[in-house]
Amino acid sequence: MKLSQETLHALALVVRVPNYDRSQLKPGMVHIGLGNFHRAHQAWYLHCLMQDGLAHDWAIIGAGVRAGDSIQRDRLMAQDYLTTLIELKPTETSAEITGSMIGFVPVEEENAALIAQMADPTIRIVSLTVTEGGYYIDPATKGFDSSHADMLHDAAHPSTPKTAFGAMIAALKIRRDQGVGAFTCMSCDNLQGNGDILRQTVTSLARMADGDLADWIETNCTFPNSMVDCIVPATGPNELKLVRSLGIEDASPVTHESFRQWVIEDSFCAGRPEWDKVGATFTDRVHDYESMKIRVLNGGHQIVANAGEVLSIATIAECLAHKQIGAFFEKVAKNEIIPHLAPVPGMAPSDYVELIKERFANPRIVDTTRRVAFDGSSRHPGFVIPSIKDGIAKGTSVSGLALAEAIWARMCAGQREDGSEIAANDPFWSELNSTALKAKSAPEVWLSQRKYYGDLVENRHFSGAFSAWLEIIWNEGVEAAMATYNRDEA
Repeated sequence: MKLSQETLHALALVVRVPNYDRSQLKPGMVHIGLGNFHRAHQAWYLHCLMQDGLAHDWAIIGAGVRAGDSIQRDRLMAQDYLTTLIELKPTETSAEITGSMIGFVPVEEENAALIAQMADPTIRIVSLTVTEGGYYIDPATKGFDSSHADMLHDAAHPSTPKTAFGAMIAALKIRRDQGVGAFTCMSCDNLQGNGDILRQTVTSLARMADGDLADWIETNCTFPNSMVDCIVPATGPNELKLVRSLGIEDASPVTHESFRQWVIEDSFCAGRPEWDKVGATFTDRVHDYESMKIRVLNGGHQIVANAGEVLSIATIAECLAHKQIGAFFEKVAKNEIIPHLAPVPGMAPSDYVELIKERFANPRIVDTTRRVAFDGSSRHPGFVIPSIKDGIAKGTSVSGLALAEAIWARMCAGQREDGSEIAANDPFWSELNSTALKAKSAPEVWLSQRKYYGDLVENRHFSGAFSAWLEIIWNEGVEAAMATYNRDEA
């Protein structure tokens, strides 16, 4: 049965459906970058509130700034913006249909419709999932990249911007000029201090064109830091087949694990839904939560996926089942990552490692190594290298982390050990590939990429370990290198 508002009554015989009158919902949020993760996470929390009779004036309007986002818009519009969420536990499957999204603005090159929607006084939160690499950060300084062509364009054409951030600024200008007031700007991406980074991008871009507007944004907008967590694979043929097996025709279903976590700084300039009533955590300790999650889960994903790619292992669950990869992840996490993490209420770092092992190993979550390994140029500096720097500063072991970086370099050489090609999988793939091939005979070349590693090439302890591991990898293979670490390292 085709998923639509009209068929919800019939589908209620098969799955859980919204119990609220969606025709009475009013918009309160715009979300930019409306993919699977947002629908399985933030939109689900809002849906749960609506199921409890709350937050009916906080419905979501979807948005996108890439040409490809129009495909998602068409799919969701054809089914009244409803989504089938399929929860995959190791031994059981359950499904529900969520309805907290009620619209999706047209995707346009100059973003006029998006600007108008965000300028509407009913919108009080604009949230984003635009990937870790989407915030125009200079990788060398970690500051705002004012020289990027997109930023130069938006600064020169503030009323017809091409980026999400330019559109937000244009909408905020309209709201200021009309006396409407600001909205909260909320990043939901996997970045340490994601709210602070979003503030940096928005205010710095605004200042390139209009200093007074930038000052107004600084004074009136809030940018809460947050930590989001739920493993959500991409949708492919298997997921489409699964939703059809439930008797539902959904062009864009979402599968996800049973675990969710959302930790948010309570800093909202125009109000917010009561997400804490359905499991979210509001706290001033977001940093501790996000450090644990980013370094163990997201950093662990890179440790696991890069090795899996080189060894032609298709999914994260299969990587965890691999004797050497599973042991490698656990040892690095326990010996080299969690010594630098603080416990959070209800969770010690060592217990968190066990939780992540269990989640990674769920065979029902078909999360591909290729998806997880994507954009290593953003994810290694954000998720792995901070643990290396902490280890060096505190004099603890970084040998396993050096091996993880050597495996990334081996992956970027573009060929698996079975001879098959690793297709381009990073915005800077050409540069990474060229450097990785040079590093085969001169390992220090890889660490000389200062925009990722800073001055780590000058640290003999780390660079020596990296070089030794890369030599073993090229001579004996990734599996042999991991086996050596798993067996011999303290």
